[in-house]
Amino acid sequence: MDDKDAYILQLENKIQSLEKQVNNLTEIIILLRKQKFGSSSEKTPKSEIDKQLNLFDEAEQEAVSDAEEPAVSKVDGYYRKNSKTKREELLKDLPIQEVLCDVPEEERICAKCQGGLVPVGKEIVREELEYIPAQLKIIRYIRMAYGCQKCKQTGSPYIVKALTPTSLMNHSLASPTTVANVMYQKYVNGMPLYRQEKEWEQLGLALSRATMANWIIRCSQDLLMPVVERLRQELLKRDVIHCDETPVQVLKEPDKKPQSKSYMWLYRSGAEDEAPIVLYDYKPSRSGSNAADYLKGFHGFMHTDGFAGYQKVEGVTRCGCWAHLRRYFVEAIPDKKAAGAPPTNAEIGRDYCNKLFEIEKELASLSPDKRKVERLRLEKPVLEAFWCWLDSLTPLQGSRLGKAVTYAQNQKPYMENYLLDGRCSISNNIAENSIRPFIVGRKNWLFSDTPKGADASAAVYSIVETAKANYLNIYTYLNYLLLYMPDTDYRRYPETMEDMMPWSERVQIECGK
Repeated sequence: MDDKDAYILQLENKIQSLEKQVNNLTEIIILLRKQKFGSSSEKTPKSEIDKQLNLFDEAEQEAVSDAEEPAVSKVDGYYRKNSKTKREELLKDLPIQEVLCDVPEEERICAKCQGGLVPVGKEIVREELEYIPAQLKIIRYIRMAYGCQKCKQTGSPYIVKALTPTSLMNHSLASPTTVANVMYQKYVNGMPLYRQEKEWEQLGLALSRATMANWIIRCSQDLLMPVVERLRQELLKRDVIHCDETPVQVLKEPDKKPQSKSYMWLYRSGAEDEAPIVLYDYKPSRSGSNAADYLKGFHGFMHTDGFAGYQKVEGVTRCGCWAHLRRYFVEAIPDKKAAGAPPTNAEIGRDYCNKLFEIEKELASLSPDKRKVERLRLEKPVLEAFWCWLDSLTPLQGSRLGKAVTYAQNQKPYMENYLLDGRCSISNNIAENSIRPFIVGRKNWLFSDTPKGADASAAVYSIVETAKANYLNIYTYLNYLLLYMPDTDYRRYPETMEDMMPWSERVQIECGK
């Protein structure tokens, strides 16, 4: 080959490289436009489901020949309620005040015979929902003291003073109800402290946001963090844990710029647990050692996304997330396709994932042991077909499809581990759903000022989300902890913390919905 042919070959290779780069950049632009202006839903359109090629006939025929379908039993409490709920259902738990509209006594005379009228019945004309605004009042504790008159004369007086409830914070107006309300408004309703400051002004009290922030931090450190630590000890005893993390900005983090990212980590129990636990943990970095330290002593199944940092957690069986894998294929699907054209590789990958989720939906009501058996029978063949199909692909390097294939291949060691136990989930969606309230709240208050504030937020969010998962009234549970924790000597008597747990009988009675 002479120099001219070599130069032509070099130019052709350069052109091909530039074409690949242009295609990849075009895909990125289309994806960014879709993320900014398109729908965020990842659901497969019904029209595509109806036209979807049956990719699984062969696998299903091999898997279910002469086999019975799993018995799917109906479970109480899982039926979808009618969206048009009756008024009686909506108002059944509200107190009722009857307003009697009576005929004046002087008018209880018959217009025909001038005889007296007697009651013959009454009817309900209408019902109205009345809103009672909040009111503030000062609770002043006055302690009585009693002394012995005889001992007073001897020079050794004897005086007895009445016991008083322990204050929430010394020399402060804070009470369990006010602090619980501040926490509820910020961490449940997403109302920043500067907006709460305006609300307090409307009620007649000039309460600064600095004071409210101090209330949250002090009460979290002294009263809520011991409860969170006790919940963490219980979480480490569970067999299944889901993990996730999301950025948070902390302005005054030591040795870091205000614009840098810190992270809020989430750890929660599995979907099959009867007493769910949802915990947040603030850390200044995304290092996997944070998860390793927090989960030290845990040796069960750990559900995560594809973040490599979770590999530092030792002694666990890591389970991948098929929802994340499916998302990569969904993002690789082209926006426009010719009518009647065969499905693209991205659509085929998505359809494999859809098939697995469809089977999971059918097995949702089974016990963990039966679910494990049926998963191996119904899903294992689909998984084998998916990996064989994946190995046959040669996608363009750097393209969205190429990234989806690379992600799937890298995560393959973890993607089938959910088959090992029926209590495991096919996805990590339960963790994403649990961390979403923090993400929504972050859009309102934007950042934390100090690491202490971020730690306090993590503690309050842990209490709030755990209460929500255990079907407690969130405000009532916050008030319950702030009311009873000051008198709980948990350091000397750790067993007293059991009455603070969201699943305790006492909490269920006082704070249950």
